[in-house]
Amino acid sequence: MLQSLIRHPRRILMTTDAVGGVWRYSLDLARAMAAEGNSIVLAGLGPEPSRDQAAEARSFATLAWLRTPPDWMTRDENDLDRLPAELDALVSAHAIDLVHLNAPSQAVGLELRCPIVAVSHSCVVTWLHAVRGDVIAGDWVWQWERHRAGFERADAVIAPSRSHATALQACYGPIARLSVVHNGAIPGCTAEGRDTFVFAAARWWDEGKNADALDKAAAIAPWPVYAAGSLKGPDGQRAQLDNCSALGRVGYAEVRRMMARAGIFVSPSIYEPFGLAALEAASSGTPLVLADIPTYREIWDGAALFFEARDAQGLAGCIARLAGDDELRGRLGRHAAERARRFSLPAQSGATSEIYDLAAVAAAGR
Repeated sequence: MLQSLIRHPRRILMTTDAVGGVWRYSLDLARAMAAEGNSIVLAGLGPEPSRDQAAEARSFATLAWLRTPPDWMTRDENDLDRLPAELDALVSAHAIDLVHLNAPSQAVGLELRCPIVAVSHSCVVTWLHAVRGDVIAGDWVWQWERHRAGFERADAVIAPSRSHATALQACYGPIARLSVVHNGAIPGCTAEGRDTFVFAAARWWDEGKNADALDKAAAIAPWPVYAAGSLKGPDGQRAQLDNCSALGRVGYAEVRRMMARAGIFVSPSIYEPFGLAALEAASSGTPLVLADIPTYREIWDGAALFFEARDAQGLAGCIARLAGDDELRGRLGRHAAERARRFSLPAQSGATSEIYDLAAVAAAGR
């Protein structure tokens, strides 16, 4: 790309939300960008962050919270109408040079002169396609239309994996200026010893996280299964875990500590555009057992055990195989840690900065 370009610090406005993985993505990337001399304004949508979340964000960025909800938290498209004015006010107040949107739908209606980069972490359209084999219909059609318009408005579009980029174009058609930038993660610690338990972390209320398969596997697995993450979603969604030790919402530092202690990390997700939790566990050398979905094959093939996503017995069999084989656990843990080093925050930040450069060129030609 534009390797030889001399970059000057930018004033970047980045959207986020405090509910899902976008929060961790935006904080880790924004912190890396700030360390390179850029100024960051984080603009949040949806439920406000906890005190600890807000404190972490404010340690390196300006944090502002908007009235507009994320697109996936409303069925009324009109709820999003105020977003262009809210973002425009922040761009003016902070003399922003570039806007980084963590949902393409947020680009709709923006009349900004500065470059706009849109990242697709997930969407209702690709979620329905992967989880239920459905196409968008009825009350959700506006989601497809708004995302399609957002892709066209953005000066650059990023997907966190080739698999998700493929899914986006299968659902929305060709997307111009689409690039893949894999996510990165803060390196994990390595525990002095590991305990004989399985650890999983996700928003279990999300049907795509496949809580049912995890819980059924836990009933017959030889090791106890600890599941961190909320069982109740913001719109009343619920999951039930009868056989796992459900820990509820756990702080980020404690999740990373448990990943480092666990003998096995499991992700049964049917839908993962990237799967940041698996990367975080792998960075601590924790052996991975993952659902056999395109994203996980793309990133972890050869460095994890895989099972058919809806096959609880297959998942339990993988856990039993690892639980009974110290040498295999050690080998897979080493392979996972080696693979995780490819997905560093400096690599992500550098690749994203190159996309920013391309977006600036595209914006200048509007």
